[in-house]
Amino acid sequence: MIFQSEFDPVTPVDLPIHDAVLGNAAEFGDIPALIDGVEGTTVTYSQLDLFTRRIAAALAESGVRKGDVLALHSPNTIAYPAVFYGATRAGASVTTVHPLSTPAEFAKQLRDSGARWIVTVSPLLDTARAAAEQAGGIAEIFVCDQAPGHRSVLEMLGSTAPEPDVDIDPAEDIAVLPYSSGTTGVPKGVMLTHRSIATNLVQLDPTMPSVPGDRILAVLPFFHIYGLTALMNGPLRRGVTVVVLPRFDLEQFLSAIEKHRIQGLYVAPPIVLALAKHPAVDGYDLSSLEYILSAAAPLDAELARACSTRLGIPPVLQAYGMTELSPGTHSVPRDSEDFPAGAVGKLLPSTEMRIVGLDDPDTDLGVGESGEIWIRGPQVMKGYFGRPEDTDAMIDKDGWLHTGDIGRVDDNGWLFVVDRVKELIKYKGYQVAPAELEALLLTDPRIADAAVIGVSDEDGQEIPKAFVVRQPGQTLTADDVVQFVAGQVAPYKKVRRVEFVDAVPRAISGKILRRELRARERSGSAS
Repeated sequence: MIFQSEFDPVTPVDLPIHDAVLGNAAEFGDIPALIDGVEGTTVTYSQLDLFTRRIAAALAESGVRKGDVLALHSPNTIAYPAVFYGATRAGASVTTVHPLSTPAEFAKQLRDSGARWIVTVSPLLDTARAAAEQAGGIAEIFVCDQAPGHRSVLEMLGSTAPEPDVDIDPAEDIAVLPYSSGTTGVPKGVMLTHRSIATNLVQLDPTMPSVPGDRILAVLPFFHIYGLTALMNGPLRRGVTVVVLPRFDLEQFLSAIEKHRIQGLYVAPPIVLALAKHPAVDGYDLSSLEYILSAAAPLDAELARACSTRLGIPPVLQAYGMTELSPGTHSVPRDSEDFPAGAVGKLLPSTEMRIVGLDDPDTDLGVGESGEIWIRGPQVMKGYFGRPEDTDAMIDKDGWLHTGDIGRVDDNGWLFVVDRVKELIKYKGYQVAPAELEALLLTDPRIADAAVIGVSDEDGQEIPKAFVVRQPGQTLTADDVVQFVAGQVAPYKKVRRVEFVDAVPRAISGKILRRELRARERSGSAS
């Protein structure tokens, strides 16, 4: 059967993302759009709209043309949205880059996406320069702050060049090109059109209502599709004030909630854990909080309950989606008075879902049965950039995107995600591909074989664990393995646990039998 949304359908939004988000900026006027949560600098809606137009003019003057790709390599700052919308207004696609990427990882993304411009911040400039040198073809590196030899965003705001007049086709042109590991473990550019991400904002409206002047705190990264949608595009479209933090520091985070009287939080499970258990929480006035929504990774029901009970707020909400879905397909509505623990939400408007058999994808399952989640709707990606075969493996000829997640639906339409067909590890909401870590481990001459899976730590959060086979005669330690990987990957990809084994379980084809490792891990009999 095909599950349908209980909400009224929405009309696809055929606008460039900058117009879809900032179309009412003049109406919002002097309402603060962005506040630097550390320094207090404020940007109003009128200023933000003007800034995006000046940045677009400066980029066009520098040679940016429709179809070009700009890499935005920065932690959260109040300049990030202006650069993003300035780039799309100039006709560019924005490929968002993890600020903790190594030069090699960044260079791979630059080469794969074909990016020719980089916008970064001075603390990350050495990484950006090294990546640009490795990738080649970079026309210019800008900085959001100040750095000798590089034009700054402040200088771009002073541009007197004419604003570019770019003819954007929202249904076809790519607004953002985030990178996802998908199902194969190889990072791939996800082509999200202006229409798909703009329409997803409208799809989320019934479940995430807000009014101009509401205040939310942006601590999850804008580069991640969750942050880009829930903390940037969505709230700025509705006149919400976004208080911006560059990273998660618990004391800074709690202080910002208290100081700015934050009403809403969009977070990932590790932050829910901190709010539920950390003693520092008791030292702050968090009485302004009205709701918390957690997404990006599974949230333990008991942890969610502990958090809401401690803070005296309604139950923590959840949402479900993925980068390839712009990202949202399900959300627990804010006005839900009673929803089952562990539910990730109900289908968003104009979204269809099938639950299909794991052994027989031609079999549609019904209420209460667990199978792979398939999604169809206007938020489905255009495809993987330059990878038509991977696209065809993800989206079938009828437009159904195969998520690789296992779920079930109850009698009232609530979705529960119970497992993953895919083998990606979700570490604090970030995707970690086991295949990437395994390939890296096998470059160490002391290692004969290796497999990586996600396991739960003491707090129920998923972390990467490596099962390693030593080469004969080697005295390799667990710390040696951890340090070897840590020196070559971004911090979120680090191996957190190591176990030495005599052999990695494999099928006749050579494929690692991760399910066997997971089963052994659960039973405590891994050896």
